Amino acid sequence: MNMKIVFMGTPDFAEESLKKIYEAGHKILAVVTNQDKPKGRGMKLTYSPVKEFAMEKNLRIEQPQKVRNNEEFINEIKSLNPDVICVVAYGKILPKEILEIPKYGCINVHASLLPKYRGAAPIQWSVLNGDKITGVTTMYMDVGMDTGDMILKQEAQIGESETTGELWDRLKVIGADLLVETLKKLEDGTAPRIKQGDDYTLAPMLTKDMAKIDWNKKTAIEIKNLVRGLNPIMGAYTMLNGKKIKFWKVDLAKENEITIENLDFLGNGVVLIANSKDGLYIKAKQGIIKVLEIQGENSKRMSINDYLRGNKIEEFEVFE
Repeated sequence: MNMKIVFMGTPDFAEESLKKIYEAGHKILAVVTNQDKPKGRGMKLTYSPVKEFAMEKNLRIEQPQKVRNNEEFINEIKSLNPDVICVVAYGKILPKEILEIPKYGCINVHASLLPKYRGAAPIQWSVLNGDKITGVTTMYMDVGMDTGDMILKQEAQIGESETTGELWDRLKVIGADLLVETLKKLEDGTAPRIKQGDDYTLAPMLTKDMAKIDWNKKTAIEIKNLVRGLNPIMGAYTMLNGKKIKFWKVDLAKENEITIENLDFLGNGVVLIANSKDGLYIKAKQGIIKVLEIQGENSKRMSINDYLRGNKIEEFEVFE
């Protein structure tokens, strides 16, 4: 038996799940996604990745501006009579009236090992916090934010230099496969219901003011985690001579990689080496930052060696 599904989701993370359940032969009654957004210089309306896929497969598309207190939309979903509603990174909280429609409930794919990182940005926070392990959880939705009973979990290691973007691309595939497996278990009546417990952490939306590197507060490893955690969302930045410089990729200098005398007497943010042959090394708390990919003000991203061929950074200058 194949499920009759209403799918709700928006970004490419969700598109992967939609694709996998479509390929598994489930009947997609409708695809609900966020409204088209103007993008780029021409402010041209662009479709979400989920809508692109739905159009390609001639699936029914719904794009309500709101789902709460939207009787027309709620009645429409009721009339479709889905067995299950699958929700993956949709971006709106579902009201009780929708949660109660399907026979098997509403199933969510969440990119963390719940109850860790409930909220909007679980992948980003796992990288920002320097976690070694994360994963994906499927769960029954309830009225709370990621508080429902869990169904299945799949762990994933996080590489020590892996960025949010790279982890996102891996977890979306793990999540899609886990959703297909979850639907199988729902169909044959073997899907567990596991309570989350109260030992949870939150993963709130990221804010722009997080992106500025504080050389005096953050350690070298924390700076590295900030840079990879904000790649590719907004990039971590610092100021040099009044100009905004973004770091897209950095590493920690290994012991004996550079030898600087009297290092302890130098402040944090001080340039130790800067040339197109050796690269850019900056003194930080408990370590030295080696910059690998950089973006100057009003410029594009480039390797540090390319950047230093055309831009001068002096030794002992200070990043603010």
